Amino acid sequence: MKLSPNFTISFSLLLWTALLASVSSDLASDRAALVALRAAVGGRSLLWNLSSSPCNWTGVHCAQNRVVELRLPGMGLSGQLPIAIGNLTQLQTLSLRFNALSGPVPSDLANLASLRNLYLQGNAFSGEIPGFLFTLQNLVRLNLANNNFTGTIPESVNNLTRLGTLFLENNHLSGSIPDINLPSLEQFNVSFNQLNGSIPRGLSGKPQSAFLGNSLCGKPLVSCNGTESGGSKLSGGAIAGIVIGCVVGVLLILILLICLCRNKSGKKTETRDVAVAPPKQAEVEIAREKPAGEGDSRSSGLSGVVKKDAKSSGSGSKNLVFFGKASRVFDLEDLLRASAEVLGKGTFGTAYKATLEMGVVVAVKRLKDVTVPEKEFKEKMELVGSMDHHNLVPLRAYYFSGEEKLLVYDYMPMGSLSALLHGNRGAGRTPLNWDTRSGIALGAARGIAYLHSKGPGISHGNIKSSNILLTTFYEARVSDFGLAHLAGPTSTPNRVDGYRAPEVTDARKVSQKADVYSFGILLLELLTGKAPTHALLNEEGVDLPRWVQSIVREEWTAEVFDLELLRYQNVEEDMVQLLQLAINCTAQYPDKRPSMAEVTGQIEELCRSSSEKESQQILDADDGSSQQAQSGAPPS
Repeated sequence: MKLSPNFTISFSLLLWTALLASVSSDLASDRAALVALRAAVGGRSLLWNLSSSPCNWTGVHCAQNRVVELRLPGMGLSGQLPIAIGNLTQLQTLSLRFNALSGPVPSDLANLASLRNLYLQGNAFSGEIPGFLFTLQNLVRLNLANNNFTGTIPESVNNLTRLGTLFLENNHLSGSIPDINLPSLEQFNVSFNQLNGSIPRGLSGKPQSAFLGNSLCGKPLVSCNGTESGGSKLSGGAIAGIVIGCVVGVLLILILLICLCRNKSGKKTETRDVAVAPPKQAEVEIAREKPAGEGDSRSSGLSGVVKKDAKSSGSGSKNLVFFGKASRVFDLEDLLRASAEVLGKGTFGTAYKATLEMGVVVAVKRLKDVTVPEKEFKEKMELVGSMDHHNLVPLRAYYFSGEEKLLVYDYMPMGSLSALLHGNRGAGRTPLNWDTRSGIALGAARGIAYLHSKGPGISHGNIKSSNILLTTFYEARVSDFGLAHLAGPTSTPNRVDGYRAPEVTDARKVSQKADVYSFGILLLELLTGKAPTHALLNEEGVDLPRWVQSIVREEWTAEVFDLELLRYQNVEEDMVQLLQLAINCTAQYPDKRPSMAEVTGQIEELCRSSSEKESQQILDADDGSSQQAQSGAPPS
């Protein structure tokens, strides 16, 4: 039967109308999901124009009129995710990292069959890692680090055959690591959980840092006790070899003990150079500190000798005092047996990197000039130990005795911001870009603002670039908070360090507005690349904020910024705004300075603006590439 032309045209119009309605309906569903998300966790921080297309909203990217990317990092989102995101069925990338989201991961994420990248790190998600995540066959990147996940690592992780990145560090995961065998897995990290058992053979090629802070053994950490399971029975020759080896080992140990006994009897009157106090005190022996520049810092070590006097009254802790839910995988004896190297000597003492025998690495600060009594010390430590924030270096444990006060922290592998900025300015240096610097500024601001939120009388007291430590992802962690109130007057920093507010006369009594001043100096340091005591600023000893103001006053603003930042012309306006914020923070009079909460909000807005510009540049570049491909022109 031959169809009439009118019928063909009508049918085509009807088909196109149905198709357009379907597309419009799909985008409407995406829009409804985003609005529900905003209502649950966004609030004022997601400044979306609800009268426009969701494809024009901040952090939302569309393709073929569907939402394919949702990137909202560091947007100040809080609360629990609603059952809504699962309606974004074409979503390929979901990034909600570095917010304050909590609760479980919503179950409707199982609907995101196209999802390739899931970034949830730096929040407070809790509960077990949901098994439905490992049904998303297209996942390539999965980052759940720095949350509060508990339970075990599901064995179903092996279902993700395309997975290239799995980051689970800094959670509360327990049990053993399943036998993960994913050939595409390049990046893996489960450090600082509560895992135990042996490391699967398929992960033995990963770096040690991927497993630290657990009770794990096996390659690349120390080998496990006993023979490995699953192997064949030992031959008679192997058994004979083991027996001979044991006999030889016992003989060597006996010879060593005899030699030690003879040496000890011949040196009863000789004093040990590692002792830090007369033997009448209950004390911890630690390798003697060398003056800066003397010898190799790697030779320093923590001694495994704890002297106890029979006449002691028993004051002082007998062991380490731990905080929170930190995994107690070591005790004082383990700590003092650790090999160590000096990380640096600061205002309040010397810091060591201590590597324990089971492979755990921690930072140990040996305090000096602590004048407070034991009861007050413990009260201060309880306060410091209760501080729990993503951008603070957590205090894991402490030790107190008459002559020794030790603090145990997480070890930060990338060192301090000071070393990153000023350590190597010559050939071979990797430039520190704007995103990294602004991210560090935001992380440090959030950590300090959290401290200030705990009460009007709580301040940091010693903010400077050497106390801003960095993770392997260059995330800022504020250290040394709460220590300024413990030190005696001889150990407090003097005015020439450049960070101290002009109104501060006693460094043990620093107000929150004085903290703001110090943070302003830190911002100037990030922007200019110059230390506050930089010798080339001038010949008259003018401080960093006055030098910056003199340059800005002459309208030479570009001369202020570090040369490494001048290549990022698209964020020049953001750099100038951060510079103005730093100048406001370093106002001469305290009441003219903003609060840390206000400072954090402004930096968050700047980072959000930079992220939008970067996303727009990527879209423009993609559009340009598409147009070139369609025209057949070669790429520029």
